[in-house]
Amino acid sequence: MLFRKNKNNQVAASAASDNPSTAKEQTFVSHLVELRDRLLKAIACVLVALLCLFPFSNLLYGLLAEPLLAHLSGSSTMIATQVASPFLAPFKLTAFVAVVVSVPYIFFQAWSFVAPGLYLKERRLALPLIVSSTVLFYLGIAFAYYAVFPLIFGFFTSVAPEGVTIMTDISHYLDFVLKIFLAFGAAFEVPIATYLLVRSGVSTVESLGNKRPYIIVGSFVLGMILTPPDIISQTMLALPIWILYEIGLLMCKWTIPAEDAEDEQ
Repeated sequence: MLFRKNKNNQVAASAASDNPSTAKEQTFVSHLVELRDRLLKAIACVLVALLCLFPFSNLLYGLLAEPLLAHLSGSSTMIATQVASPFLAPFKLTAFVAVVVSVPYIFFQAWSFVAPGLYLKERRLALPLIVSSTVLFYLGIAFAYYAVFPLIFGFFTSVAPEGVTIMTDISHYLDFVLKIFLAFGAAFEVPIATYLLVRSGVSTVESLGNKRPYIIVGSFVLGMILTPPDIISQTMLALPIWILYEIGLLMCKWTIPAEDAEDEQ
């Protein structure tokens, strides 16, 4: 019985080797199965993080609301204008935090899926870029929370007309801050984008340096598009984009010639 099974496996293997289309189909199916497994692992990580953070959802929302509450007067407070808002707003925030916390593991699964098909040179380049892009995304969120929120909320509360009591809805506040988080997290990826443009040969350091005036104008345009319509948050986003662009150019000048020399050796 065992001999017959082994013989059948050998016949199937020889048939697959004789038929290239069958071998390609088997390879494609195996890649799809592996991709499915990687996606399921990433989703499972997010769900586990969500379950672990859910008991602290109200605490997380309290931390998120602290920059605004610190500038409200004694008679001002936050309100919930919808019946389900006291539950949905903290839950939405917890789900966002679960995804953010799971980003390293999600990138690890993506790296594990792509790495076998990369050359050694591409592996050495991809892994540091994944790590640095994750760190920069976290730095963008931290910059928004600790530097941008105190300024814009202090400005909003200070310009309120006399006799107007500020009572912000918790769902609208959450949508507002999540939009800023994503905008600053994406903006802090500018050095990575600059490096990839130069490293892939799409542009050069000199060409990007000559386009600096357009980058400055474009950063303020992005600030107007990605942030709420106030001059403070727009400027606080545009200036880091410009500074990070300059950092990306310096990184290209320092690292790419050294990498090319190593490749030649």
